[in-house]
Amino acid sequence: MKASITDLVANGLCTGCGICTSESAGALEMKWNEDGFLIPVHNGQKYDMERTVKLCPFNPSPDDSIKDEDVLSLKYLKDTTQYDDRVGRFLNTYVGYSNQFRSTSSSGGIATYVFKQLLILNIVDYIYIVKEDNGSYSYQLFNNIEEIESVSKTRYIPVTMESLFKQINCLDGKIGISGVACFVKAIRLKQHYHPDLYQKIPFLVGIICGGWKSSFFSDFLSQTAGIQNEYSEQEYRIKDPKSLASDYSYGAKDDLGNFHSIKMAKVGDMWGTGLFKSRACDFCTDVMTELADISLGDAWLPEYRNDGLGNNIIVTRSKMADLIISNGISSGELKVSFISTGKIIQSQLPSFAHRQDAIKFRLNISNFKGHLTPYIRKRVLKSISLAYSLVQIQRERTRYRSFKYWKESKNSNVFIDKINFDLKLLKYLTKIYHRLRNL
Repeated sequence: MKASITDLVANGLCTGCGICTSESAGALEMKWNEDGFLIPVHNGQKYDMERTVKLCPFNPSPDDSIKDEDVLSLKYLKDTTQYDDRVGRFLNTYVGYSNQFRSTSSSGGIATYVFKQLLILNIVDYIYIVKEDNGSYSYQLFNNIEEIESVSKTRYIPVTMESLFKQINCLDGKIGISGVACFVKAIRLKQHYHPDLYQKIPFLVGIICGGWKSSFFSDFLSQTAGIQNEYSEQEYRIKDPKSLASDYSYGAKDDLGNFHSIKMAKVGDMWGTGLFKSRACDFCTDVMTELADISLGDAWLPEYRNDGLGNNIIVTRSKMADLIISNGISSGELKVSFISTGKIIQSQLPSFAHRQDAIKFRLNISNFKGHLTPYIRKRVLKSISLAYSLVQIQRERTRYRSFKYWKESKNSNVFIDKINFDLKLLKYLTKIYHRLRNL
C-alpha cells in the first residue's frame, strides 16, 4: 500500500510546503504541530490521497518520469549547457553582491535585485515571497517595486505556500516564487501534473538552505537575547560591516517594542548540530536548489570571510536568469564576477558532506528501524567511515533531543544545561572524524 500524506508527516518527512493541500479538495489544512512546524492536517473530508502524495518532495514512490532532481532538471532547465554532480545543471556560476540592496539584505542582496528585475522587466506580475505579517512572517504576494527592500531579509521560521494555490486561478498575471529546495521541487511537481502552471509560474528563485528550522529556533534565540514573553519582528541576520561575514546577530522586539539582540557566535553552532531542524532535511540531497531558475546562497569562502556585508554565490540555470545577472554586471548595479564550480562546491562543503555523502547511512538506519523514507537518487549513495557514522548517530540524537528538551522546559537556560552533553559529545566525535580524515 502506498504511503499517504499522513504517513509522511508521522515519519517527519514534511517541511510544510503546503502544496499537497492544493490537491486535497479542502481536506488538508496547514496547522502548527507540537514541534513548531507547519504540517498538513486531515479534517475528515474525503480526498484523493494518491494525488496529494505525488506532489510531495519526499514521496517514497514517485513516478519514474519525475522521480528525482536529475530527471526533473532535464524537463525544466533546458537552457543549461553545463553539468556538475554537485551543482546540477547550469549555465554560469558567479559570486558577488548588489550595490543597491547589499546593506539591507541578509547577504549580498542578489535575491532582492532579481526580484526587482523580474517586476521591472515584466517577466512576472507578482512575486510570492516571505515578508512581514502582523509582527511575524509568511508567504505573501508582492508587486510593489518601491517597497522591494522590505522583502530583502532571510527568515528562519516555518512558512507555507498553502495560500498561493487557493488564489492562483483568480490572479491575472504571472508569478515568480522564492523558496528553498524542497519547496522549489514541490512547485516543479505541481507544474508537471498541471502543465499550465509552467506559464503561470515562469521563474523560481532558489535559496540555498542549511536546514529547515522549527519555530522553537526563534523561541530559543529570543529568550537567549533577553525576551521572556512575546516577541515579534525577528531579524535573523543582522550584519556587522566591521566584522566577519559569519559574525551576525539575531534580534527581535519584546511585547513593549524594545529591541533585543545577541551575537550568534555566543549561542554556538545552530546549524552543524541540527538543533531544531526538521527530520525531513536529513533526506534531502538537493544542496544547491537544482530545480530553480537561479540558485543563491552565502559565499562561505576564505576570500570573502572578512567582508562583513556579505556576498552571494550565484548559479544561473535559465537564459533569463543569466541575462538578469549579466545585465546587472554591465550596468554596474552588480559587483559580480565569474567563479569556478569548485569554489561554489567549497562554499557549501559541510552541507554536501552531510546531506549527500552520508545519506546512505541515514537511509540504512531508518530502514532498519522500519521508518518510512523518501526516494533518493542512487548516484549520491556512498559508504562512509565508522568515525563519520558515529557523528551521524550523535547528530541525529542531538537534533531529536533538542525538541524533547525544549518542550519539557521552554526555558533557554534549562535547555542549554540539558543539551550541553550532547553538543560536547558531537563536537568531540566530529573532531576525531576530522583528524582521521586528514591522516
